[in-house]
Amino acid sequence: MNSQRLGMIEKIGYGMGDAGCNIVGGAVFLFLNYYYTDVYGLTASSVAFVWLGVRVLEAISDPVIGMLADRTHSRWGKFRPYILFFACPYAVLCVLMFTVPAVSYSGKVIYAFATYLLMSITYSFINIPYTSLGSAISYDPQDRVACQSYRFMGVGVATLILTTTLLPMVQWLGKGDQATGYHRAVCILTCIGFVLLVSCFALVKERVTPVHSDKHHRLRDDLKLVLKNDQWVKTVLLTFINVLPGFIRMAAALYFLKYVVKADDTFTTIFMSIGVVGMIIGSALAKPLSDRFCKLNIFFWISIFLFVWSAGMFFIDPEQRILLTVAYFILNLVHQIAQPLDWAIMSDVDDYSEWRSGKRLTGITFACNFLALKMGLALSGTLVSSVLAWSHYHADQPDQNATTLIVIKVAFLVLPAITYLMTAGCVKLLRVDRATMKKVTEELSRHRERGREVAAC
Repeated sequence: MNSQRLGMIEKIGYGMGDAGCNIVGGAVFLFLNYYYTDVYGLTASSVAFVWLGVRVLEAISDPVIGMLADRTHSRWGKFRPYILFFACPYAVLCVLMFTVPAVSYSGKVIYAFATYLLMSITYSFINIPYTSLGSAISYDPQDRVACQSYRFMGVGVATLILTTTLLPMVQWLGKGDQATGYHRAVCILTCIGFVLLVSCFALVKERVTPVHSDKHHRLRDDLKLVLKNDQWVKTVLLTFINVLPGFIRMAAALYFLKYVVKADDTFTTIFMSIGVVGMIIGSALAKPLSDRFCKLNIFFWISIFLFVWSAGMFFIDPEQRILLTVAYFILNLVHQIAQPLDWAIMSDVDDYSEWRSGKRLTGITFACNFLALKMGLALSGTLVSSVLAWSHYHADQPDQNATTLIVIKVAFLVLPAITYLMTAGCVKLLRVDRATMKKVTEELSRHRERGREVAAC
């Protein structure tokens, strides 16, 4: 077995991949709901339709992308080529998504749906292989956690750049025209993202090879095989539930700051940036904590803490801005500790599946997990848009009605709290704890070593 440990440059290189995706992709999580309603000109109900429609179609495309990645054989490996060849299309489609066409309202809905769908599929062609690469980059479980920590620190740095620069660039480049400002700002950010994605391709290697490989296996057979792994099914459920708190909060953030806190662009930028700094610190803490404690135990107790903390923030007076900001910083810091652990657990389940079945299906495994993530994103966006529509939210009114203000506050703090409690319950369903994975890793290592010995004879 290749026991080479990863160097700092390669870990940073891996982190550049998700940084490249999220320096613009983060705008989808943080700003797209607000952009579509308050800048692009769609109603909240139309935005809900766009979110759901795109995800329904991706339920078909994402597993196919995972299957293609599993069957890819090139001089660059299975997963790295996708990062290189889809970086440019992804950047172009991000720019088109933040472009307002001069068409009728129906035409704008169709254009928003089409550009968001194509951007999402292209994003999948990068991110499914990229997340699968996290399982193929090293045989060592702690190296994998380290890579996920660097990955989420990269996401944090990219999101920090996004939150500190996007709104100021919108004002400066748009000169009062928000639509033009968003378009030009996204053009600049996509150029940075493209460079980061190409850098990830150049700096990272694939090392893990499956014990058995069958490139002619059918997608239906692959799905049957992974469905037999109860830990994989439970991990997909965990992924879906775990992303809901962050995505719901992100989708509601600008509404909360603009209408509940009555914040201007300066305070909004500071508030969100401080939260991102907390995320970066939290990502860095995942590795040292997982070195000492079981990942599942850390995940469970973090989720319980966040349930209490997020619910408690509901009672903070919005006028207490310093207290609110400090609480938000702590919320993001603790929240982000769990995110690298979630993806490291996916790699553990990938090993567990190979140990049980003798076949490694990294691409399809991560594709379905990634689909669960995006379904969580869709549900979050749809949920926030739907409750806004229900509360009679109007984008052109600086002062919303009392029901809308309560709904926004609940969406920002209470709904995430409930989903944190659900996450804790999902973690308790898993049994890929430290002792189990030690046994799995040792037995897989022996199988690979025997395979090499037989091949050498």
